[in-house]
Amino acid sequence: MDTQAVSTTQVTLLTRDGTQMHFPCRGSETILAAAEAAGYHLPAICHGGFCGVCHARVTQGRYQMGLCTESALPHTDSGQVLLCRCTPEEDVSVELPYNNAQILQQKVPARTAVIESLKPAWSGAMAVTLRLNPDAELGLAVDFRPGQYMKLTIPGTDTKRAYSLTNVPNWEGRLEFLIRLRPGGVFSTWLQERAAVGDTLTVRGPLGGFVLDEASLRPRCMIGGGCGIAPVLSMLRHMAEFQDSQPVHLIFGANREAELMPAEEIARLKQTLPQLDVTLAVLHPEPGWTGFTGNAAEALAAHLAKNSEEPDLYVCGPPQMIEAVETVAEQHGLEDRVIAERL
Repeated sequence: MDTQAVSTTQVTLLTRDGTQMHFPCRGSETILAAAEAAGYHLPAICHGGFCGVCHARVTQGRYQMGLCTESALPHTDSGQVLLCRCTPEEDVSVELPYNNAQILQQKVPARTAVIESLKPAWSGAMAVTLRLNPDAELGLAVDFRPGQYMKLTIPGTDTKRAYSLTNVPNWEGRLEFLIRLRPGGVFSTWLQERAAVGDTLTVRGPLGGFVLDEASLRPRCMIGGGCGIAPVLSMLRHMAEFQDSQPVHLIFGANREAELMPAEEIARLKQTLPQLDVTLAVLHPEPGWTGFTGNAAEALAAHLAKNSEEPDLYVCGPPQMIEAVETVAEQHGLEDRVIAERL
C-alpha cells in the first residue's frame, strides 16, 4: 500500500532571557502541540485560539495561522501568532514574550477527581471544589506552584478547559477553582446545567509559568481582573501560609462595583497577610463610591507614582487589561518586571 511521507519542519524557540529550544513539528501539527510532544509545556490555556495566552512572534519562516478571535492577538504586528493555531510550512524561529522559567519541562500527570462542591461566586463565576481520587504513585497530594492551572475534561467528552487554582498545595487532594460562567461556553453550560456533586472528571496538571519569583526580594504588586484574581488568590494564600513578609499590594479591577471581590474575602486575606494593601478600582462606579475610579492600569500608575520602590508586577486578566498594564510598566521602566497571564 502506498503511503505519503509526513513532512517535518524544525522549530526554534527563543525566550526573553535568551534560552533556545529546538524540536520537530510534523505534518499539520501546531507549534504548541509540537512543543508539548517534545516536553516543553508553554504558557497556554484554551488551545483553541480564544484566550491569547500562547501569543508569540515568528521571526523567520513561512507558516499558516488557523482561525482565532480577533481579540486573542495582543498585537497586529507582522509575525504575531497564536502558537495553538500556527502551523509551520518550513523551518521557523519564534520569539517568546517570557523567560525560560515560565516553561514547564516535566511529565504532567493526568488524574481523576470528584466534584465536592459547586457554589455561586462573585462576578458571574462559580466556585468549584474537586477532591482527587487516590493515585497508586502520587497518593492524594496536590503539588503545584501557586499561580498554576489545571486542565479539566468534561466527563464523557474530549472537551478540555484550563482553570487556575485558588488554593495552595495540600495533602488532602483538594483543588479549588473560580470559574467564570461564559454565556454559551461549553464548560460553563456543563457546569450550570449538568454538573453535580459526585461527578468524576479528569484533571491534568499542574501547568503554567505564572508563578511567584521566590528569589526576588522586591515588593510585589498583583493585579487581577475578573476571574484573573484566581491565581493571585493562590499566590497570596501561599504567602500567608509561609508567613512571607514581603510588601504586597493588590489591585482588583472591575467595570462595576457588583463585580468586585466581596469585602469579607478581602478581610480574610488581610487578617492572614497583615502587610497586604488593597486597591479596588471601578471603571463605572455608583454615586458615593469611595474607592479608586478608573481601570486597573490607571490604579497601577497611581500606585507607582506615590511609591519609590519598584515592584515586581504580577498581572492576570483580559488581554486589554494586560496591554494597558504593560504600557504603564514600560512608562516606569518596569517592562522586565511584568509576569502576566491572559484569560
